Amino acid sequence: MKFIYPSFLFALAAIAIPIIIHLFNFRKFKKIYFPDIRFLQSVKQETQSKSKLKHLLVLISRILAISSLVIAFSQPYIPLGNKEINLKNKVISIYVDNSFSMEAVNENGTLLDEAKRKAKEIAMAYRQSDEFQLLTNDFEGRHQRLFNRDEFLEMINEIKISPSVKTLSEAVSRQNDLINNYTIGKYIYMVSDFQKSISDIEKINKDSSVNISFIPLNVKESPNLYIDSCWFLSPVRQLNKVEKLMVRVKNISGKSFENIPLKLFINKKQKALASIDIGENSQTDVLLSFTVNEAGIQNCRLEITDYPVVFDDKFYFSFTVNNKIYVSIINGKDENKYLNSLFINDSAIVLKNSQEDKIDYSKLSGNSFIILNEVEKISSGLSQELNKFVSNGSSLLVIPARKIDFDSYKSFLSSLQSKYFEKADSSELKVDKVNFENILFKDVFEKIPENIELPKIKYHYVLSKNLRSMEEYILKLQNGDMFLSSQNFNKGKIYLLCSPLNDESGNFQKQAIFVPAVYNIALQSQPTSPLFYTIGNDENIELSNINLSGEDIFKIKDISSDFTVIPEHKLLNSQYFLNIHNQITNAGNYIVSVKDKDLTGVSFNFNRKESALNYYDDAEIEDLSVKAKLSNSSVIYTKNTSLTKTILEYNQGKKLWKIFVILALLFLAAEIALLRFWK
Repeated sequence: MKFIYPSFLFALAAIAIPIIIHLFNFRKFKKIYFPDIRFLQSVKQETQSKSKLKHLLVLISRILAISSLVIAFSQPYIPLGNKEINLKNKVISIYVDNSFSMEAVNENGTLLDEAKRKAKEIAMAYRQSDEFQLLTNDFEGRHQRLFNRDEFLEMINEIKISPSVKTLSEAVSRQNDLINNYTIGKYIYMVSDFQKSISDIEKINKDSSVNISFIPLNVKESPNLYIDSCWFLSPVRQLNKVEKLMVRVKNISGKSFENIPLKLFINKKQKALASIDIGENSQTDVLLSFTVNEAGIQNCRLEITDYPVVFDDKFYFSFTVNNKIYVSIINGKDENKYLNSLFINDSAIVLKNSQEDKIDYSKLSGNSFIILNEVEKISSGLSQELNKFVSNGSSLLVIPARKIDFDSYKSFLSSLQSKYFEKADSSELKVDKVNFENILFKDVFEKIPENIELPKIKYHYVLSKNLRSMEEYILKLQNGDMFLSSQNFNKGKIYLLCSPLNDESGNFQKQAIFVPAVYNIALQSQPTSPLFYTIGNDENIELSNINLSGEDIFKIKDISSDFTVIPEHKLLNSQYFLNIHNQITNAGNYIVSVKDKDLTGVSFNFNRKESALNYYDDAEIEDLSVKAKLSNSSVIYTKNTSLTKTILEYNQGKKLWKIFVILALLFLAAEIALLRFWK
């Protein structure tokens, strides 16, 4: 047992008063004259013994009454978990999970309504003078300051379901950002359904000065079938070509599903349909094939039917099919007739040739593919512009001249983190290895040819042995040297051809493999953007090749409503980065525009972490806390008792002052009874 006000125990000295009264009995005695004194001695002895017993019992009652009263004023309590009572003002931060999973219903209504009631009960366990922080998944700015209890209770009523998803460690980190500025008692409460997908208790930072309490809600696991994600099997979309889309569907339940229809809509028209069979607690990838017949922005929606959880039954994505591919050839001397023959008569290609000394650098970013054709020396200005061009997501093919300045090429290619041309080799060699798994040859051959005629090379450059380079070979010579290779750099790609494209150096340009290799580089060179974004992740939308005047602004508009957002934008290395700062809260397809001109489509989906409706119970949460070594953490599980009472007992222990007040009254009553009824 401990005391809130132990100094008041000095008042126990007051028990000396009844003791003194007992020792110095100031009662006056009267003389009584007896006519017969034969029995006086025995009566005197009997009266004295009874009187002493009565006075002793009265004394004990008075001592116990005073002691009980003093102890009651000292506020005795039995501490729980060896916790000392803190009488100073406290800071209490309460996190209320308001994600989609909190729409589930239990015997007390929706989980969110129960969480709001729990948050109010927590607040009522503290004093009016304490300070409170409310935090939800929205991470609103107004929630990053402290309020008094009345203001806090009003804010709880405003909490609504949100598409934002935050892990427990992110929430605790956000709470600590505020309360760590205070040195007084700090308490964190986490009111949630504790979904396994967001309950990363092991990642919570340990802080012995903060008490963390987990308050799980009573919830049952619910079955759910949902669309998790989608992706294309090839990186570039082409007009009038068969596209292959993979869709991943997950089943979070203990039962199997058969013949579930999966539909694909593009620009509000159904383009594909598939039937899904999926086992219990598993996932399946479904292939959908379709053809795009119109160029431009393609707003797409995948859809299944599932009940009762429906927020994840639709999945939105978008992409753009370009009508033209812009190709620019930078020539060292003359134009290359083989490259011209390949591109100039193709209606899908817009080709432009220019000399290295007459380049308009401002127009380079408007191309998807640049070929550096037999330039002998690469200037620093050209090197810088090409570096920026590749970094922004486009492709570059380097074809060296017969005589090159090795230092300028080394400097340029090293800036792209690529291998560089180290020396020339005039040995006559044959290409004997073709990487048919490379994207350039995908769908080119119905089957891999056995006796394909491969190029003969009379002159080539040997690449350096740069171990950091992550190159992929496309064509190799019989001595193991690289002939054509590719490598990613930032968002773009660089291709190195190790031989000039002329008859003196070899016959690559005259072989059948030349056409798919170079033409497909052009097709695959179109910059790609994400198919979709996730609501709540606060991701940047990147835009290239945009000319924006000073007063122009970007707008993001929902295609199915009048909802419009004006995002923050930043310009960096000729790219615009748009940040919506969580202004979009509804899943769907959107259009980015400037001056009513549509630039691109963007799609947003709800976070799929909320789709896995399985939870930790209070025992599992406590076990995770122990494993995470959160010494100042606890799990508070209340089903039929008041959370306010539970927290008061947990923070302030089992208070005993009422018991001692009752004891004091009982001892006083005993004294009165002794004095009144013991004659």
